[in-house]
Amino acid sequence: MHPPSSVSVPLLPPAGDILVERFATRPGPVALEPVAEHRIKVHTGAPVTGTCHDRRFRYAHGDVDLLPAGSADRWQEDGPSDSVMLRFAPALLARAADELGLDGARAALPLRHQLRDPQIQHIAWALDADQRAGRPGGRLYADGLAQALLGYLLMRHRAATPAARGLSRPQLQRVAEFIEAHLDEDLSLARLAQVAGLGVSHFKTQFKRATGMPAHAYVVRRRVERARALLLRRDRTAAQVAAEAGFAHQSHMVRCLRKALGAAAAPLLRRAPAPPRG
Repeated sequence: MHPPSSVSVPLLPPAGDILVERFATRPGPVALEPVAEHRIKVHTGAPVTGTCHDRRFRYAHGDVDLLPAGSADRWQEDGPSDSVMLRFAPALLARAADELGLDGARAALPLRHQLRDPQIQHIAWALDADQRAGRPGGRLYADGLAQALLGYLLMRHRAATPAARGLSRPQLQRVAEFIEAHLDEDLSLARLAQVAGLGVSHFKTQFKRATGMPAHAYVVRRRVERARALLLRRDRTAAQVAAEAGFAHQSHMVRCLRKALGAAAAPLLRRAPAPPRG
């Protein structure tokens, strides 16, 4: 028996961090060895029949395989076949998930064989055609196709994972107390994530799950509440209140108060004493 045959031919550097290859095989045994990247295989040649684990199959033009990182397979083909193979790092899918407001740490690709998905087909063939033509569309065109593919995979083919939880009660309490104690400072996601004991990306997702809002929106809300309480005391100017509540300046505070409180902001601001004349 001849050894398993597979030929992957990369043509140009990765498009948008997605490597585009042609995967050509001869009749006989075929092997896909495990790799660190996710792979998407789209059958582009004539139909081919074969056997995998004693099951007969027939791949048609456009059939899609989703192969998560680390997956491997062996099968027997009756004739030659040709496919477009896309390869990309799990970190790329995670980054795309973060940009969509999903939990990048949990982004995964499921194992699927012989999908019929026109969207994946068209993007894979467009990447392949652009590469074979020498990338006349430039990097921007390839990056756009890559981002479209990653976004589509996350929306339609994201692997099922157990429901993720938000920050634990002790974590949320630590972060909330830290925010209150440092509300007049220039808070950053990195500082809040450190208080929670998490990475920035993970913290953003977990905080939103726990509170129902992004960390920035939560901090602004707390600053509005502090400014409101200080203005009701009528012993500080609007500029002093803005500084103590952590706003960049008085105008910033006024915009946030009007957005949060609506018409109730105007009488509140009128309660602030005028600054002393020089």
